[in-house]
Amino acid sequence: MAIKAYQYQAKLLLDDYLLADTFIPYTSVIGGVLSCKMIYNLTQLLTPWYYKGYAGLTKLQRVEWGNRGTSTAHAIFISIMALYLIYFSDLFSDSEIDGRIMLRSSSLSVSALGVSVGYFISDLGMIIWSYPSLGGMEYVVHHLLSVVSVAYSMSSGEGQIYTLMVLISEMTTPCVNLRWYLDTAGMKKSRLYLLNGIMMFFTWMVARILLFVYMYHHMYLHYDQAEGISSFGFFLVLVVPFVLAIMNLMWFRKIIKGLKRTLAKRQ
Repeated sequence: MAIKAYQYQAKLLLDDYLLADTFIPYTSVIGGVLSCKMIYNLTQLLTPWYYKGYAGLTKLQRVEWGNRGTSTAHAIFISIMALYLIYFSDLFSDSEIDGRIMLRSSSLSVSALGVSVGYFISDLGMIIWSYPSLGGMEYVVHHLLSVVSVAYSMSSGEGQIYTLMVLISEMTTPCVNLRWYLDTAGMKKSRLYLLNGIMMFFTWMVARILLFVYMYHHMYLHYDQAEGISSFGFFLVLVVPFVLAIMNLMWFRKIIKGLKRTLAKRQ
């Protein structure tokens, strides 16, 4: 009886507090930060079991190993959530008549964006703390823009469809991280490294180049529904993805050069 009473109290807490609309942004952000810490610790704890060379890595390499494990987990989570919310749920469907598409949100979309805010805050903290070993100024700018735009969209409910579209680009992260893992493990000449490079090229082209073109085309078609969005929200919807698109093109150029070098060495 005592156990059932505790379970009932826990359910009430979950329903009335943690899942209440006003608390979803806070609990999801905190949950995102705590999840990052947990995944980072698990990555460092479990890696020596399947990679014997882990003990020989430098301290900074071990930190980056755990950091990339966290970013991979976040990328998988937010990519799945964004794809579902945009293309498989009815939340942003054109047939949906419940409000303008640029002002639609749900408890699930707010929760997903909150977890992402928690991740970007955690990762930005690690980048600044270890600067510049985990990334240069371009990573700082990228994460600052991400934190501001995602947090605003989460809290205001404005432009969530486009925020989620931009977050789909995180699906390229696992390939980027696997490339670093293989390089660090001395597997740069392996077939897996080559296949991952090819996969990284195609996923980057689709998720970080073509998707951004589609997003702006979608904005153009639904521009008449922008009424009701604040000036700051409209600025974030238009400008932040554009800045990120420029950075994506710069990184894509480096990916093409790297792939060309790898293919040339294989001939």
